[in-house]
Amino acid sequence: MTVTKEESGQEGADDNGGMSGAGDDGYVPSQRRLDRERHKRARARRATAVAALSTLVTGVVLYLVVVNAPGWPRTKETFFDGEYAREAFPKVLEGLWLNIRLLLVCGVCVLVLGMLIAVARTLRGPVFFPLRVLAAAYTDFFRGLPLIINLMIVVLGVPALRLQGVTVDPVLLGGTALTLTYSAYVAEVFRAGIESVHPSQRAAARSLGLTNRQALRHVVLPQAVRRQVPPLLNDLVSLQKDTGLVSIGGAVDAVRAADIIVGRSLNYTPYIVAGLVFVALTIPMTRFTDWVTARMDRRRAQGGAL
Repeated sequence: MTVTKEESGQEGADDNGGMSGAGDDGYVPSQRRLDRERHKRARARRATAVAALSTLVTGVVLYLVVVNAPGWPRTKETFFDGEYAREAFPKVLEGLWLNIRLLLVCGVCVLVLGMLIAVARTLRGPVFFPLRVLAAAYTDFFRGLPLIINLMIVVLGVPALRLQGVTVDPVLLGGTALTLTYSAYVAEVFRAGIESVHPSQRAAARSLGLTNRQALRHVVLPQAVRRQVPPLLNDLVSLQKDTGLVSIGGAVDAVRAADIIVGRSLNYTPYIVAGLVFVALTIPMTRFTDWVTARMDRRRAQGGAL
């Protein structure tokens, strides 16, 4: 097939990123380009149809497997009762406000404490050796201690000591336990970010006359935090779910509100309602985390600043 010089030039511009856009004067797309775009649209429509069909088939199969199970009638009555769901929903929402407040307060405390521990672990010089050892011991201990055991120790053990001036509020004690555990995880995230910054950045800052503390504050930490945003958001999502564990101390959050109704009715539908409420709260945060991660990956691939 013979290709004219004009067509060849148009094709070369198209293949090099569409430099000759539709806004250029006198531009007419070649037939090859039109065919290529038509083929892409057809493939996209076909892929969408296949995905929709496979999703529908999977959903139908799962539905038939569940509803045809021998114990489905009893399960439906016990876990999916509409009357108990309507009764539990407003009370679960009322308790969820406590979970949200815990998330906000504990999230701030975790970030601050985690940053302090991470900085302590990265301090240089023999004089800071005891501080580095204490920070490492803290992270090792609370990362290894199951959160549920930590909550029981703090929520149930601290009031048993009968210390003067120490609160016995299960909400405050539960929040303290959450902060202790999650600050250990977040500290390791921050430490990984600090150590990922190339030493030349600190050396350049020092050569400009900044002190070690100024270099850490103005050069190292901003880069470290930006690089660790996705894992930090993941920890925040996990913290949001684990706020429901404060109910073991008697705090009336969303889980405890559901538990009260279950204890009275012996029907487990309120647990399903509480679970769905937590899922509805978590999904936007998860999708935001995915968006931030993808955005940072694109910028890193393009060689841009993080």
